[in-house]
Amino acid sequence: QVQLVESGGGLVQAGGSLRLSCAASGRSFITYAMGWFRQAPGKEREFVAGISWSARDTYYTNSVKGRFTISRESAKNTMSLQMNSLKPEDTAVYYCAVGSFRPDPSDYEYWGQGTQVTVSS
Repeated sequence: QVQLVESGGGLVQAGGSLRLSCAASGRSFITYAMGWFRQAPGKEREFVAGISWSARDTYYTNSVKGRFTISRESAKNTMSLQMNSLKPEDTAVYYCAVGSFRPDPSDYEYWGQGTQVTVSS
């Protein structure tokens, strides 16, 4: 059974940092692209960042460029999102997903349950 588990969320002050991790189990995703999405209360799920299977290509939504960095360790079936200079508008539940590194959520096949990130002002 495929399972994606996010960790690393929490409460942080504006300007602070968090590092999210996603651990996949049940099968190897070494040849799969992966991505991070987020969903704030009352809003649609939003693409945050994606990474190709080789990690050579990364893609970010404009609002996080220069602040967030996506990475992966394919041999360990893990992916991370380093989030710096956090802003209150980054507050959301963050989800990891497998299947693409592009913004369309319908391209992703597997999803985690999410981890809450709250940025206080």
